[in-house]
Amino acid sequence: MSLSKRDFLQVLSCAAVAGLPLAREAEAATDKAEGRLYDLPPFGNVSLLHMTDCHAQLQPIYFREPSVNLGLGSMRGQLPHLVGDSLLKAAGLRPGTAVAHALTALDFETAARRYGRVGGFAHLSTLVKRLKASRPGALLLDGGDTWQGSATSLWTNAQDMVDACKLLGVDVMTGHWEFTYGMERVKEIIEKDFAGKVDFVAQNVKTTDFGDPVFKPYTLKTINGVQVAIVGQAFPYTPIANPRYMVADWEFGIQDANMQTVVDEARAAGAQVVCVLSHNGMDVDLKMASRVRGIDAIFGGHTHDGVPLAVPVKNAGGTTLVTNAGSNGKFLGVMDFDVKGGRVADFRYRLLPVFANQLRPDPEMQALITKVRAPYEARLAEKLAVTDGLLYRRGNFNGSWDQLICDALMDTQGAEIAFSPGFRWGTSLLPGDTITRELLMDQLAITYPYATLTEMTGATIKTVLEDVADNLFNPDPYYQQGGDMVRVGGLSYTMTPTESMGRRVSEMRLNGKPIEAGKRYKVAGWAPVAEDAKNAPGVKPVWDHVETWLRAQDGRVKPRTINTPSLVGMQGNPGLLAG
Repeated sequence: MSLSKRDFLQVLSCAAVAGLPLAREAEAATDKAEGRLYDLPPFGNVSLLHMTDCHAQLQPIYFREPSVNLGLGSMRGQLPHLVGDSLLKAAGLRPGTAVAHALTALDFETAARRYGRVGGFAHLSTLVKRLKASRPGALLLDGGDTWQGSATSLWTNAQDMVDACKLLGVDVMTGHWEFTYGMERVKEIIEKDFAGKVDFVAQNVKTTDFGDPVFKPYTLKTINGVQVAIVGQAFPYTPIANPRYMVADWEFGIQDANMQTVVDEARAAGAQVVCVLSHNGMDVDLKMASRVRGIDAIFGGHTHDGVPLAVPVKNAGGTTLVTNAGSNGKFLGVMDFDVKGGRVADFRYRLLPVFANQLRPDPEMQALITKVRAPYEARLAEKLAVTDGLLYRRGNFNGSWDQLICDALMDTQGAEIAFSPGFRWGTSLLPGDTITRELLMDQLAITYPYATLTEMTGATIKTVLEDVADNLFNPDPYYQQGGDMVRVGGLSYTMTPTESMGRRVSEMRLNGKPIEAGKRYKVAGWAPVAEDAKNAPGVKPVWDHVETWLRAQDGRVKPRTINTPSLVGMQGNPGLLAG
């Protein structure tokens, strides 16, 4: 992708802000650190702040970025499919800095101990208040996956996150995992908790019977005399990636034609700036930006890509800026527009890492967090084991947390093979950390947590792997239905991502022996999307199995040997971290 002179200067501006050598800051007083890192001069007359995919993490956490995020074909070497040094080089950022740690998996354990935890709503609140104070009228946009991902969000039916988001000052929101609480709960929150406070927008969600809009397609706000439209784009594949019965009366989809209609309608209503708050995933956003005219910027989520600059995409109407603000409360995107003569004349974009030890916690938000956690503290803090290895999840193929879950499911259910969904959420633990129930639930807290044990033929196992691989590597982003590759325990295989559907998976072996197409194997799994799974005899939630396994490890969990496929044709791909 070629950059114009203005875009290139914007990248340099981002690098100048984000590439601060924070080794000195970590030793400085908090107020001085805040002044250095978070003192962004205002620009223009319209400002939008963007958070996404926090996955209900109210407390500061560790979160390791992926070492594998493969881009194929035209996306090879392009954002967001860059990791490690390749990402830093593309963004003009220096290695060894705090922001390099925030954006990459490079030397993660050492850097995490040096720079500390990230995120936390009390720390994020301090940053939001600071930026809103310097940017009158600024809006805070929430890209969704906010109400799911922690024990307390599950146990409170999302109420802890709803209250926290209202206090944080969220102005506009769209969704994905929110829908897994069911249609009635979502409507209850929007109609009661959010009424008059938070606009929930999604132009691509309609009723299945008459095709009526379920939510407002967009909201129109006035910022310093400028009319700004925020159009919502909920995750288009919710009924496929998650249980259909939870959203039985609603239809989703990408819906470019309807998006164009809504954008045109917003412009006709007086909008001088039109932005999309999206949960598509960045590849889908990039394609949508090339097809729909009249959008100034897309604030994206779902794929958890922390991208430190706005990517310009040409289309029939001009240029659309595409951004993605990472996950788990690690980042806050800041978009400043200079609007003149009814159009965007210039912009500045920065992706700010939220370092918990560089931002003083906001007392009001901290009090709320303490209050909502109080009834559950004993359960959350219960110690299950100590990990001797790094535990993380994020990446195209597997992570050590996923491996632990697979190992536990195989051991407790007597399975030969285990599958764990390619979820991107889930916090990280450093070697020597205690695995508490809270940290375990960070990996497992969903509303359909049932563990399964199924007999599958070798042919069926291959079909499952091929289907998920196509969701991940289909050359058309509109056929990528979310998530990373299913995580596999016990089974080894070879993956050729550039092959066509049905030809990517080969060399499947179990204990060194080839998988036989007609032979039946015991396969453990969890998070079934079928409604009847919860009524199966003896069914238990996945966390019961994993807790049982952890308690049988004599207090310590050895480092996991991560079962990842052998990759063919990926040598030198900048989405693959060497070593």
